[in-house]
Amino acid sequence: MELKHFSQLNHSQKSAFAVVFVILLPPFFSNLFQPLGRASPSMFSEWNAPRPIHMALLEGALQRQTSVELQTSLWSPLAYQGWKPCAERPKPPSLPEKSRGYIQVFLDGGLNQQKMGICDAVAVAIILNATLVIPHFEVNPVWQDSSSFADIFDVDHFIDVLRDEVSIVKELPSDYSWSTREYYGTGIRATRIKTAPVQATADWYIENVLPVLQSYGIAAIAPFSHRLTFNNLPSNIQRLRCKVNFEALIFVPHIEELGKSIVHRLHHAHTSSINQADRSDYLLEETNKFEKQQTGKFVVLHLRFDKDMAAHSACDFGGGKAEKLALAKYRQVLWQGRVLNSQFTDEELRNQGRCPLTPEEIGLLLAALGFNNRTRLYLASHKVYGGEARLATLGKLFPLMEDKKSLVSTEELTKVKGKASLLAAVDYYVSMHSDIFISASPGNMHNALVAHRSYMNLKTIRPNMALLGQLFQNKSIGWSEFQRAVLDGHKNRQGQIRLRKEKQSIYTYPAPDCMCRA
Repeated sequence: MELKHFSQLNHSQKSAFAVVFVILLPPFFSNLFQPLGRASPSMFSEWNAPRPIHMALLEGALQRQTSVELQTSLWSPLAYQGWKPCAERPKPPSLPEKSRGYIQVFLDGGLNQQKMGICDAVAVAIILNATLVIPHFEVNPVWQDSSSFADIFDVDHFIDVLRDEVSIVKELPSDYSWSTREYYGTGIRATRIKTAPVQATADWYIENVLPVLQSYGIAAIAPFSHRLTFNNLPSNIQRLRCKVNFEALIFVPHIEELGKSIVHRLHHAHTSSINQADRSDYLLEETNKFEKQQTGKFVVLHLRFDKDMAAHSACDFGGGKAEKLALAKYRQVLWQGRVLNSQFTDEELRNQGRCPLTPEEIGLLLAALGFNNRTRLYLASHKVYGGEARLATLGKLFPLMEDKKSLVSTEELTKVKGKASLLAAVDYYVSMHSDIFISASPGNMHNALVAHRSYMNLKTIRPNMALLGQLFQNKSIGWSEFQRAVLDGHKNRQGQIRLRKEKQSIYTYPAPDCMCRA
């Protein structure tokens, strides 16, 4: 169609043409929609973000006045709750004189899913009286990260901390050097266990894996994610899982050093370092009482709002038809449209608390909780769908927002650049050393930090997703009413100990299995 003919079309005809163009584009430019597009920009990965969709609340938040009492309560450390890590652990049984063989596991997923797999692998080795080989990490299919166990965790520390409880080796002896990932990827192998059910019991491993160990001296388990139950295990094994999680798994020195540098700069940052040319439109409060409450303190916000999450949620984020089409096409390419949430309306999803909070919404939540515009906010996230434009409203509410790139030099980031697991490890370290942690929506990182910070009795805010979904749908609600509802709905969601129930994960709820009453 010639341009002059196109210009003669009416508005409806042009809109229809645009929709057809979006639908027909993928067959001709399929690379724009490949799964690996999640790791690099594509035409639709940074779709222009919409204008703020909660304008009335945003105006109220920008003009908010925070009381000294609310600030005092907000920044006060979490009160002692009568629980602490169990100091006196059951004495571990002596290591068997002879191991029954070697256990290999192949772990996929991101950093926190790998951590859970490592803890489970140690437990399985104990159950089988076997020697654990340092777990193998699969290449992350989302971010194409090939980081190994030794790239992320301190191997020598890991082995040393657990030396009295389980036998661990860095690599297999030469007699078993054939047992590699490549070997198991080229055919059916007698030493490969690939039928481990999710939440498998200790008895399952004894009945199905032990015979393989006894016959061949080695068993390789893959897949292994979530392959050990949380119920009906001896207390020493449950506590050992927590010991692995919270004590044995520390990051390699260069990750910890980078994390320490970021924490130091957040604690000692000054307003004078802010780019005033970018932020001069927003008046910074100058109240000595507020300064006293906040000096040297910072909040970590784990912002889970990447393109995968936005698409998989099937929620409407205010980007109009273009955004809906782009995300629908993305769902089709990655999951063939098979997304459970697609059967619900946006209203139903929000009422159920199943929509991730946008940067705008998490900013409004933080403001309602009492964080003022002098709050130093560290953004822990890999990539935000919509890019800088989507973050603009959050930046208006919290002009002292920082991230890795704003706090450290390019040279300091060299060893972790482009490696999602290492970047996540840095964020994890900073999150564990923050005064307050909050995540924009549930997930592995959220669960891991909720557990670890509960174990250490640190303040951690858990957003009430169902309440917020309902509040944000109420277009007539004013700022005062919104803030009252938020404060009431989050009184008991700031780090209070929650006891694990049957079938719940010990990696989210460490009490009472790994914590004792004082």
